[in-house]
Amino acid sequence: MNKFEIRTQKKKTAVVNAALKLFKEIGFVHVSIKDIAAESGVSSVSLYNYFGSKEGIVKECANVLMQNTLRMAEEIMSQNIDFKEKIVRIMDICAEQDFQLLGSPGAVEDRVLSSLYSENTNQIRIHMLQELIELARKEGVIHSSISLETVLELLNAIGTLQLSWAKSGNYKEKMAEMNRLLLFGLIGNDK
Repeated sequence: MNKFEIRTQKKKTAVVNAALKLFKEIGFVHVSIKDIAAESGVSSVSLYNYFGSKEGIVKECANVLMQNTLRMAEEIMSQNIDFKEKIVRIMDICAEQDFQLLGSPGAVEDRVLSSLYSENTNQIRIHMLQELIELARKEGVIHSSISLETVLELLNAIGTLQLSWAKSGNYKEKMAEMNRLLLFGLIGNDK
């Protein structure tokens, strides 16, 4: 990278960090390009040049969050721990990353934000889930007769529930319960 590219990347990173901070504090709906520019120290003109729109910034925020999630998940997958512990940790990380953007005031009600976030995270999420499912099959944790498609459909349904929980304010507690239900069933034992 040359100096111009390095400077541009630093500005883009500052914009993403500022946007995530503002979205979390005052909500996506109430944040303007001007607010993000002021918080990041990058001009509004540069923001439009880099991202095109507020929606472009959201896309980049979603990408950054998912890349962070993927990196942390890969670190956990490489650890020498029980598969159930791996998946609990990874699911906690995914929920936390989602909550960073979708847990902001008004985020869930904003269909544009929810849609942009989903569109920009699904491909990365599916790749990560495929790796987890294959690992689970190898370790005998998920029965080989259960298709990847069915597992993904179940997780998609849970994602729909997540959106409603983000509105209720008890997102983290509900996700912890769902993770236990998903992993251990209604009458399974987590011991």
